[in-house]
Amino acid sequence: MDDLYDGAARERLVPEPPKRVDAPVRTPFERDRARLVHAASSRRLAAKTQVVGPQSDDFVRNRLTHSLEVAQVARDLSRALGSQPDIAETAALAHDLGHPPFGHNGERVLAELGEACGGFEGNAQTLRILTRLEAKTDGAGLNLTRATLDACTKYPWPRPGPGLVKFGVYDDDRPVFDWMRQGAPGERQCLEAQVMDLADDVAYSVHDVEDGVVAGRVDLTSFDPTAVWQAVREWYLPDADDATLDETLAGLRGVGSWPTAPYDGSRRSLAALKNLTSDLIGRFCGAAQRATFDASAGPFVRYAADLVVPEQARLEMAVLKGIAAHYVMRADDRVALMERQRELLAELVELLVDRGPDALDRPFADDWHAAADDAARLRVVLDQVASLTDQSAVVRHTTLKEHP
Repeated sequence: MDDLYDGAARERLVPEPPKRVDAPVRTPFERDRARLVHAASSRRLAAKTQVVGPQSDDFVRNRLTHSLEVAQVARDLSRALGSQPDIAETAALAHDLGHPPFGHNGERVLAELGEACGGFEGNAQTLRILTRLEAKTDGAGLNLTRATLDACTKYPWPRPGPGLVKFGVYDDDRPVFDWMRQGAPGERQCLEAQVMDLADDVAYSVHDVEDGVVAGRVDLTSFDPTAVWQAVREWYLPDADDATLDETLAGLRGVGSWPTAPYDGSRRSLAALKNLTSDLIGRFCGAAQRATFDASAGPFVRYAADLVVPEQARLEMAVLKGIAAHYVMRADDRVALMERQRELLAELVELLVDRGPDALDRPFADDWHAAADDAARLRVVLDQVASLTDQSAVVRHTTLKEHP
């Protein structure tokens, strides 16, 4: 399958000399994956929130375990389609690198505070980490191949305007973005990015519900569809009607491993829940694979074809996400915690802007000194805050408050 990726797909922004003759023989895309696995930004994901804080329970996912699960789904689906699985896996491992402390809650805070420097968006921050902030090649970050970088780009367009919007690149990262997108048709995702995107949807639609069940917040045998449908419409599918969602739920309940008794914490109950997780992932990925093969003869690489996700699969994933949204993300204790997290991050940004380079880690202090204006210095502060884990953000905030 590697011969389906041409020289442009394998090109790196900074040319690299040949490897030693005694080094293991690896493809450029295998090297990309290895660089991502060894990156400091990847390790920090272990201490960043997925849905609930990583310190709250030994079972729940954090950003790293979520990324590993997304990577497994993406690799299997990519292999089934005949594309390069190392590219899809690396994109999946990288897809959440740009998330700041406290997950999407923290992302919203930084987006609001970052208006003066072009906003903040986790996916644009991922590109910035891969191409600038993560140290491997001076001036090029990890210096990944064009095909891998492109696969990591979930939203291949610049910021369309003010507000909390999705985009994939900040203005000052446009040169590397434009290099990466050479030959790309408009704002279309490459096939490998589409695989990563679906794998992310599959993983968090299924696993967030699994975590909610184990935490005692979700009972799949008895829940209030009216409240869940409201969450589905508010968060995911604004035009979905009750009849469609009722029918979609009936289809999910028809899965043979759907529970018929409440989760009780036993090994038998956990095994049954794991079987459901596996069946749902197979259901969604299998549906996408069949629909994709039906729509095109391929090859399923880069821009030669698109991934096709059937509407029924999208509806079923949205129903699962709605269950988690209502019973986990909108729970009273979770809402109160999120408010405290927002206040802490807002104060931390203010403190770092006020203190300047003396309060920043050395790489970001160097960036501060090189910054041309206040907007560029604010971007440096956002880079610093986004690099922190949940706990290190709390510690940094406490330290700066206690030592004016």
